[in-house]
Amino acid sequence: MNKPYDVLIIGAGPIGLACGIEADKAGLSYVIIEKGCLVNSLYRYPKNMTFFSTAERLEIGDVPFVSTNPKPKRDEALEYYRRVHDKFALRTKLFEKVQSVERDEIFTVQTSEGVYKARHVVVATGFYDIPCLLNVPGEELSKVAHYYDEPHYYAGQRVVVVGASNSAVDAALETFRKGAEVTLVVRGTGIGPRVKYWVRPDIENRIAAGEIDAFFESEVRSIGHKEVVIETPHGMRTLPNDFVIALTGYQPDFAFLEQMGVSLAGERKIPVHNPETMETNVSGLYLAGVVCGGLDTHLWFIENSRIHAARIIKDISDGPTGQRGHPVE
Repeated sequence: MNKPYDVLIIGAGPIGLACGIEADKAGLSYVIIEKGCLVNSLYRYPKNMTFFSTAERLEIGDVPFVSTNPKPKRDEALEYYRRVHDKFALRTKLFEKVQSVERDEIFTVQTSEGVYKARHVVVATGFYDIPCLLNVPGEELSKVAHYYDEPHYYAGQRVVVVGASNSAVDAALETFRKGAEVTLVVRGTGIGPRVKYWVRPDIENRIAAGEIDAFFESEVRSIGHKEVVIETPHGMRTLPNDFVIALTGYQPDFAFLEQMGVSLAGERKIPVHNPETMETNVSGLYLAGVVCGGLDTHLWFIENSRIHAARIIKDISDGPTGQRGHPVE
């Protein structure tokens, strides 16, 4: 562990794996550190989730992604990325959490399992681990979930879904179809503009038919064991309630970025980086994937950020003579 790697990659999601593939092709010594399972964020997606992108736009490493559906589903993506990982025999350490990254002449990376040395570090940690909280009384109750898995659990229950994104709309429709009494609480004036085009008519028709209640320009103010208090344009309302699914978005681990010395710009907390090379204000520290967008997590997806891997490895490979070390066994 104490022999320096050329590249240490934090995160074994699709973009972290793409970085590992590019490093391997370039003959760089590398390791990928992941605190959870392989493609951990995709694993935590709802079981029935369908991607917005087509299969070919999710491909990495020039490995074809063959799907039986017009848009691939979560389980197909998990199988695909597992096959890609195995095809390239990527050097990956799973269920190992990075605790700190310090820069001297080279990087020292402390994890839950030990210490690594690396000449360059790539942060490809995504944004799915930290939910944007409602910050209201009662949010800590066990009835409140910030992640949605599958609908059967909510059958026959009174469910408030907070948000109007793809995840919120999917949760509202699926739980409704399993027999839940569903109410949407949305801060904006309508369903989010980026909701999948084939889903939008469904949710709008369910609301128009009165099958799903919806309160727009409204916010949750408190959560009790059997009720939720919301503020609407027409005053406060108390809704009988059994469960709250708060799908109000997620954010990168800004504290981790700042601990590494990465500067965050403006109210949207965009990490400072060179878009041509993906290098941050910390020399030798790079960003890849969704983490580059700060709070604007909708800017980057697999399909438009997989190019980050090639940019990063090219910049490292084109660096000063002698910058690369010897392969690590």
